Amino acid sequence: MTETTDLIQKTIEDNDVVLYMKGTKEMPQCGFSSRVAGVLNFIGVEYQDVNVLADDAIRQGIKEFSDWPTIPQLYVKGEFVGGCDIITEMTLSAELDQLFADKGVTFNKEAADQIREANA
Repeated sequence: MTETTDLIQKTIEDNDVVLYMKGTKEMPQCGFSSRVAGVLNFIGVEYQDVNVLADDAIRQGIKEFSDWPTIPQLYVKGEFVGGCDIITEMTLSAELDQLFADKGVTFNKEAADQIREANA
């Protein structure tokens, strides 16, 4: 493994929820990253954000690590969940709620329900 791959692996192992994104959770730098961070922030999930714009090796390395070509990328308890479209679908179908519940990740179910109601 490369140093970059080792760093990615360690970050994913050391944090229950990790979002590789463009920008930060406080200041996303693209609409797709903003959407996923916005969902996680709104439903109260504690997560580690990794700004891929700050390190090109991480930006390229995470794509190789996951074999997924786009950013953002969400990991929960060491498993790659998906990017923006998948997380949006999972949020609206309540699959994301179920994943968090199954993995023991704390989130606000009422806030998740509000997202679904607003998009009904």
